[in-house]
Amino acid sequence: MPLNKIVGYCGIVCSDCPVFIVTQKNNDAGRKRVAEMLTEQYKEKSKPEDINCDGCIGDSPRIYEWCNLCEIRKCAKEKRVENCAHCSEYRCEKLLRYFSKSTKDKEIWDKIKRELAREQP
Repeated sequence: MPLNKIVGYCGIVCSDCPVFIVTQKNNDAGRKRVAEMLTEQYKEKSKPEDINCDGCIGDSPRIYEWCNLCEIRKCAKEKRVENCAHCSEYRCEKLLRYFSKSTKDKEIWDKIKRELAREQP
């Protein structure tokens, strides 16, 4: 994973997320477009003023509402792990449920977990 990538606890690449991108650019027109896209995609009303996120792994109060409710994020923060790949319970029930919907994120964490195992003495 390149150094400029910000990966959330669950494996979502925050730095590729349109909510994160328009927040970092402070782009109000982009917020409107992203809100419309999310409303269309998820059939749930998103408002431009809610399109603010600095990534789930930081301590910023600007976290997108879905990420703020994420049980994986809450668990990782409680356990104080850098991300789920660093957790001794990796591939817990929460992650398995999530991975059943997002195999791309599973692949990211499996790769990180393999790299961590190679680094162990």
